[in-house]
Amino acid sequence: MSDQTETGGGAGQGSGRGLVSKRVAGELIDEKRRELGVTWTDLAERTGRPRVWLASAVLGAQPVPAAEAEILGEALGLEPDLVAALTRQPYRTVDPEILSDPTIYRFQELIQVYGPALKALIHEEFGDGIMSAINCSIDLERGKHPGGDRVVLRIDGKFLPYDWVSTEA
Repeated sequence: MSDQTETGGGAGQGSGRGLVSKRVAGELIDEKRRELGVTWTDLAERTGRPRVWLASAVLGAQPVPAAEAEILGEALGLEPDLVAALTRQPYRTVDPEILSDPTIYRFQELIQVYGPALKALIHEEFGDGIMSAINCSIDLERGKHPGGDRVVLRIDGKFLPYDWVSTEA
């Protein structure tokens, strides 16, 4: 972890690091979670949040409301700077290093292969518009299958019709 803080200094777990970036905080919190043997499901139950959303938030893609951040801090014994990092608004940008991870690359591959078909089916079913990635929920389950367990994803996104309006009242 070369960029421990957004201001460039600090290392290790403990107070006095300065302003910890959400990405670095997520890595430190995830390491702490694994050291303690706490699952994402355990944390989701404690906070009352969906498991996929919570993992995304802790890893830096969502701001965690203060009450839930405090619950996470207590559950994992986090320092105040890590709890504070959870509550900050993230930058939702692509990290090129992550894109080469085999699991993440397979999601890109799914979109490359099935994206045009999903787009066509959405337009056929709903009309001209898109599925929201902001107003959506995602769930992941293990599905039993004779050929080997399956990763079952459910994405529930709001349909947003294109609405062409004039700038004049």
